[in-house]
Amino acid sequence: MLWLIIAALAFVGGHFVLSHPLRACAVGLLGEKGFAGLYSLVAFAAMGAMVVAFRAVGPGGAMLWDGTGPAVWALASGLTLVGITLVLGSLRGNPALPNTPVETVAQARAAGVYAVTRHPMMWGIALWAAAHVLVAPTPRVIVLMGAMAVLALVGAALQDRKKAALMGQAWAAWAARTTYGLKLARLTQVSPMLWGIALLVWLAATYGHIHANHILAGVWRWVL
Repeated sequence: MLWLIIAALAFVGGHFVLSHPLRACAVGLLGEKGFAGLYSLVAFAAMGAMVVAFRAVGPGGAMLWDGTGPAVWALASGLTLVGITLVLGSLRGNPALPNTPVETVAQARAAGVYAVTRHPMMWGIALWAAAHVLVAPTPRVIVLMGAMAVLALVGAALQDRKKAALMGQAWAAWAARTTYGLKLARLTQVSPMLWGIALLVWLAATYGHIHANHILAGVWRWVL
């Protein structure tokens, strides 16, 4: 368990340190491609260490609450579906991507998943992590998923600060039309096509969960 905590701290801390205080120095020494390689190496190494430590801890452990009830599983399933929808919707039309022209950011429309939050991918990851904690609130799951959620949500806030400094009024205009947090009522603005694609991905992912972890997840918990 100690190694899992250390790996989780390295995973989160490595991202933050390389993305912010050390980025300029590292890019100056290694160049953009070299920095990208170093960043990827640190991220994958820390993630791999987390996975190895997570498996070494093994299943079981005291749960903070009962995560086996149908209401908890239904809530977790819903959160996962929303999370997948947000992540898929973030794959196009994201004005926060690196090297996006300032004019594009200033004129971007807060439509679809961006009406819900300007950080749909990060919130999608956080919702996925929260769903796992809901149904399996054991120490190893809380550490692993907590690291993922902290990295996503704190990282999103730090991205906002960096973009505001770099883009000035263009970013301020985008930020004024969107929110850092979730506006769940605006999920109705997400297109039916995206919901349909997300539903298919969710069904496939939760079915794969049976074979990967031998745990019935999603709707399969009730139909199989």
